Amino acid sequence: MRALLPLLGLLSALLVPLAPAAVAAPSVAPVAPVAPVAPVAPVAPAAPAVAAAGAGDPARSEVSFASADGTVLHGVVLAPPAPSGTGGPGLVMVGGAGPGTVTDLEDAAAAYARRGVTTLVYDKRTAGYSTTRRDYGKLADDALAAVAALRSRPGVQPSRVGLWGLSEGAWVASLAAARSDDVSFLVTAGAVGLTPARQQAWAYGGYLRHAGVAGSLLPTMQVTAIRQLVGAGLFPEADYDPVPAWEGVRQPVLAEWGALDREAAPEESAAIIRQALDRGGNTHYTFRTVPGVRHNLQLTRADGFDRPEALPDDYAVHETAWIAGLATGLPTVSVDPPPHQDAWSRPLAPLAWYESVPLQATAVAVILAGQLGYLLGGAVRRIRRRPVRSGPPVRSSPPVRTGLPRAARGAALAGSAATVGALGYLLFLAVTAAQFTGPVLFGRPVVWAALQLCAVFAVGASGLAAVGGLRGHRALSSGCRARLGLLLLSSAVFVPWAGYWGLLLP
Repeated sequence: MRALLPLLGLLSALLVPLAPAAVAAPSVAPVAPVAPVAPVAPVAPAAPAVAAAGAGDPARSEVSFASADGTVLHGVVLAPPAPSGTGGPGLVMVGGAGPGTVTDLEDAAAAYARRGVTTLVYDKRTAGYSTTRRDYGKLADDALAAVAALRSRPGVQPSRVGLWGLSEGAWVASLAAARSDDVSFLVTAGAVGLTPARQQAWAYGGYLRHAGVAGSLLPTMQVTAIRQLVGAGLFPEADYDPVPAWEGVRQPVLAEWGALDREAAPEESAAIIRQALDRGGNTHYTFRTVPGVRHNLQLTRADGFDRPEALPDDYAVHETAWIAGLATGLPTVSVDPPPHQDAWSRPLAPLAWYESVPLQATAVAVILAGQLGYLLGGAVRRIRRRPVRSGPPVRSSPPVRTGLPRAARGAALAGSAATVGALGYLLFLAVTAAQFTGPVLFGRPVVWAALQLCAVFAVGASGLAAVGGLRGHRALSSGCRARLGLLLLSSAVFVPWAGYWGLLLP
């Protein structure tokens, strides 16, 4: 989530329904099998002059190729330092979520190349791929175009070119492999068998619990916020079902998960993907659990909950041996015990009618109009009534005090702070995948606890303002009564909203 406008758009998504939602059975419709597509001819596949390579370093050359829709993609081919005279295997690497570039995977590709596998990595398309818009079908076309480009290169046996996909890239790579027999094998890292929305909700819970979070923020992020993102159209491909693609994969498969994978729901995903391969009749797959590494099979210093960019010393050793073995025969089924999950994912219900985005936007507009309007109106009145002194001060009788201004002002200040602050904090957690909560005390992030206190204070102050308004309404001007009425209306909407988003829950 990197573009400014999508981030601002999320503010309209994290708004308020007026009643709580329940988790029900998943509403994800199966994805129809995709018809195979012909490989796309590469654009200018011939490599330019190869960069000088040091001892043991892979030879590096740039390449460009066109996808099915004409989008030209740019990448790098890393060839073994001592290429085979008869040609060797090739591998196209497809990265995970985000605006991936060659540099993201170049170290990993170099590890494969040093061990005899010519590897192509490429920049992810920018046209049609963003925080709020993406199409795995188009990304699969890109991967197949890269396969075609690599198959045409000298030193690569066309019949031995496969795909490698990480996380989101595993969705793409499995879809591409199901579409085309030009893909001779498939390697995945951190593949997810769930829909993206359900997987992300599970990952939110893991990162929050690891930070010590308990209480209302967990269901708020795992159920409420994720469903609102989907309903507002700010979670692209949220309901993508990877199972039909895996059922169509006929190639040999090496699927790997880090033993410390905290993002892919690996125990569930391994079972789902295995069942899909079995239903499709694939009997040539290897499932491997890699000890000591995280989601992307790289090193970790925090039990898989961090993201250091460091490869293990034996990175790609097992994988390249598996690829080399394909030249002599197909593997039989081999399955390691998958990484253990402390918690299982839960299906996400679609939004109910009272949770619609227009209704949410209207409700939050009412809340902020009443709260901020009260504060702004009071400021304007004080400025207008400020006397212009041209002589000695005139003694006047003390004003009648009803207690209303202080209570009402407190309700407006605390309510607006809780509303805007909750939207902003939930937005921050969504953008950072709940990996940065800030300090946590007694099971609550300090920020969230402060917002909850503001919400409780706003409700209490609104009650005092209502009582004070009833007792002293005769002393109030018509303008003051109107401001108070709007504030109390906003408070009536604020209470169920704050309860729905967990601000009034323990």
